[in-house]
Amino acid sequence: MKLFGMAGELTRQMQVPDTATLSFEERLSFLVDMEMTSRENRRLSRLLKGARLRDSACIEDIDFRAHRGLERSVILSLATCDWIEKRRNVLITGPTGVGKTFVVCALAHTGCRQGHPAIYYRSSRLFR
Repeated sequence: MKLFGMAGELTRQMQVPDTATLSFEERLSFLVDMEMTSRENRRLSRLLKGARLRDSACIEDIDFRAHRGLERSVILSLATCDWIEKRRNVLITGPTGVGKTFVVCALAHTGCRQGHPAIYYRSSRLFR
């Protein structure tokens, strides 16, 4: 049944003597929680691997203090991924070195965390 998270948690519970004092329901809830967490982590890993992002960037890592023309409100509204659900596109332009790739990878990473598949292409490769 591919319950790898549950199997790992059960092994851990059997090795820790303190879990014997827990009720059946508490131990079962730990097993189910671990299985759900394990599945979510595997899904996120699969989406991020498939995205082939150039940078491992997150929205939380964007520095808005630097003068690069980034508006916090715009980036945070894009981080909700509402534009993906509405089937809209985002085009990020700017001079060399302002962090376009970093912002794109951060948005793609956020989309993957929310369950949306992504893939990173440079414009030259995309237009080919």
